Amino acid sequence: MRIQIARNVLWLVLERGLQVVFGIASIGMIARAIGPEGFAAFQYAQSLVLIASSIALICGAEVVVPRLVADRAPAAQHRLLVHVFALREAAAIAGYLIVMAVVALTEKNDVIVLTAIIIGIPILFYEPFGTVRAWLQSRTDSRPGVVFGMVGLAFRVAAIGVLYLAGSRAAPAFAWVFAGEAMICASLLARYYRKRSPRVAVSIDVSLARRLLRDGAVFWVSLMLLLLAKRIDQLLLKPHISLFELGGYAASMQVLDNFMMLGSIVASSVAPMMVYAQPTLARARRNVLYVATGMLVAGIVGGAVLAFCAPWIIALIYGEHYEAAADLLRLSAMASGLVFLDAALTLLVVYLRKPRWLVEKWFLVLSTMIVVDLIAIPMFGARGAVYGYVAGNAVAVMAGVGFFIRSREPMAAAQQAA
Repeated sequence: MRIQIARNVLWLVLERGLQVVFGIASIGMIARAIGPEGFAAFQYAQSLVLIASSIALICGAEVVVPRLVADRAPAAQHRLLVHVFALREAAAIAGYLIVMAVVALTEKNDVIVLTAIIIGIPILFYEPFGTVRAWLQSRTDSRPGVVFGMVGLAFRVAAIGVLYLAGSRAAPAFAWVFAGEAMICASLLARYYRKRSPRVAVSIDVSLARRLLRDGAVFWVSLMLLLLAKRIDQLLLKPHISLFELGGYAASMQVLDNFMMLGSIVASSVAPMMVYAQPTLARARRNVLYVATGMLVAGIVGGAVLAFCAPWIIALIYGEHYEAAADLLRLSAMASGLVFLDAALTLLVVYLRKPRWLVEKWFLVLSTMIVVDLIAIPMFGARGAVYGYVAGNAVAVMAGVGFFIRSREPMAAAQQAA
């Protein structure tokens, strides 16, 4: 069983690693093709879509997978998955309609409007059809989902490469690639599940849907707050600087996000054996300290290397016209240690199954970012948004340390009971 779990984790890590590599390659070609202003419009539209897509994160794997594991009967699992898919699809449609309404009412830039409408199409596919991924996860077999994801990533890089070599300069044209990738992945997942699912009719059970909504509400809120915290900076920054400057900021943060993803990859790789498999809270807390120490050092060293190499990295990925992004990347890289440390401290919250703690943390992070951005952006422009990013991650670490201290309470109670 341990070998199967380890193999499953390796497949997931492989997918995340390829997402980083392919993501950098594709975004670099887009940025070179459409220039800083076009790239700013593309990234701003993507930020709007990412925030709206959080609505479709209802009934997450944290709620679905345990239910699938508890009841292995194919008919019962199929019934559950149908309800989860219906809820996610309804939420996804609502999220997409919100995107269209927001850009129609608030945006005068036709490129942003059209790009947001097109790049918002994946909202309708990723999370609803991601229900199949939850089913695969419950079977400890993520390989098919990873393979389908690789197919989609390969399509994205190939299609963007063709558009780049063809000399395309239109952001909406590149947005269609992301829509096509989502449809390909969704169709492959649906086909795989259809071949293995029971052919039984499912009637809608309102009480089951209500329970799924209730049980997943806390995870849902925490994910929405997380995604808001990740992209609120660009929404607050756009009214205060030119699209050219926003393009440079978006370029620097894109590199930083891909580097920070390494922290979550490392954390998810070591978590099953180092933390989640520990029989006692004391051992889990001790191992979290080990992981946190190692990741803090890795984040600081990696951030220093990233800051030192910032001009070469920006030039390699984005080419000309993005020189300002190097200074912003050098400044924002100082938060690397904080992000890596936060990823490690979060493992204890997951171990304790305290989703409300995550809601508390991301609410504090989001509030801090908004306050700092509203004060610093008018004064410092793009650098002000970086200050907000650093401040938000500092608060995330402080919250994580606070949760670590709070976790001593159940351990002390258990010792007294013994």
